[in-house]
Amino acid sequence: MTMSLLMSFLLGVPRPPRLSVLAYHRVLPERDPLLSDVPSAAEFEHRMEWVKANFDVLPLSEAVRALREGRLPRRALCITFDDGYADNFSIALPVLKRLGLPAIFFVATGFLDGYCMFNDVVIEALRAASGTDLDLDDLGLGCHPVASVEQRTAAIERILARLKYYEPERRRRVADEIAQRAGGRTPTDLMMTSEQVRALHAAGMEIGAHTVTHPILAEIPLGRARHEMDASRVRLEQITGAPVRLFAYPNGSPRRDYHAEHAALARELGFAAAVSTAWGAARAGDDLYQIPRFTPWDRADWRFGLRLAHNTMRSHYARA
Repeated sequence: MTMSLLMSFLLGVPRPPRLSVLAYHRVLPERDPLLSDVPSAAEFEHRMEWVKANFDVLPLSEAVRALREGRLPRRALCITFDDGYADNFSIALPVLKRLGLPAIFFVATGFLDGYCMFNDVVIEALRAASGTDLDLDDLGLGCHPVASVEQRTAAIERILARLKYYEPERRRRVADEIAQRAGGRTPTDLMMTSEQVRALHAAGMEIGAHTVTHPILAEIPLGRARHEMDASRVRLEQITGAPVRLFAYPNGSPRRDYHAEHAALARELGFAAAVSTAWGAARAGDDLYQIPRFTPWDRADWRFGLRLAHNTMRSHYARA
C-alpha cells in the first residue's frame, strides 16, 4: 500500500472531523547539527508539498470558526510558527506563497528589531565554547562536556530545560553570563524586524500574539501574565494595522506551562482562540482556548504520516 493510500485509509476512518495543527519555529537554509529538529528549506518545501497533497490547509482563524460552527472539513490542517524568527519571513514565506498555503506566525514582540531570545543566546554560546567542559555549577546549571557536537547538543537541552522556567529577567542575565563565559556572540539578526512582520501580514499570512518576553505563564503572577498577553497583541496590532485575535501559550504544555486561569484570561482579553503544545487534534465542541498542536520532526513521509494519523485519531488531549 502506498503512503497516499495508507493516509487515505487512516484519515478516512468514519469519525467526526478533526483539526490537526502543525507547530514550527524555524526553517534553516541548511541543516544545523545543533538544531537537529529544525528542517532545512528543502525539507520544509517537500513537507509542505506533501501536506498540500493530503490535507485541506486552512488559516487558523477560519478553522476556529469552522470548529465553532461544526463545519470543519474532514482533513483540516493549519500551519503555525512560534516566536518570530527572521527565517520565517526569508525562507518559510516564499515556500508557503509558492504553494498557496496559509499559515499563522505567533510573535513574541520583545525580541523584534535586533533582540535575541534567551535560548538562542545559549545555543550560540555552546556553539562557540572552547575546551572540553563548560562549568556552570555556580549558576546552578551544572558542568557540561562540550568536546563534540553530540555533547554540545545534549548540554543545550539540559541547560534550556531548566533555564526556560526562570523568571524572565533572571533568565536573560544567566543566558548572558553563559555567553560571556563561552565566548559566544549574541546574534542581532535571528528575529524578525517590525517591517518583516508587517510584510508577512501584507502577504496574506495571519499574525498571532505570543507574549512580549516569552515567560512561562504559570511561573509569573496573573497580573503580569495579563500584561504579557495584552501588550504583545497591542504591539502587533500597531505593526500590522489589523486586529490580532489568536494567541499561543509560551512553551504551551497544559498544567505545566499554563493553567485554566490563563485560558480564561485569553478569552477575557478578547482572543478568539489560543493554541497549546499538547498533542492531539481538535473537534467541534472542544475548548477553543486550548487547541492542541503537533510538532513535526520525522523526515520520512511515511513516518510523518503515520505519526500525524495517530495524533489525529487520539480520542482526547491534555487540558489545563
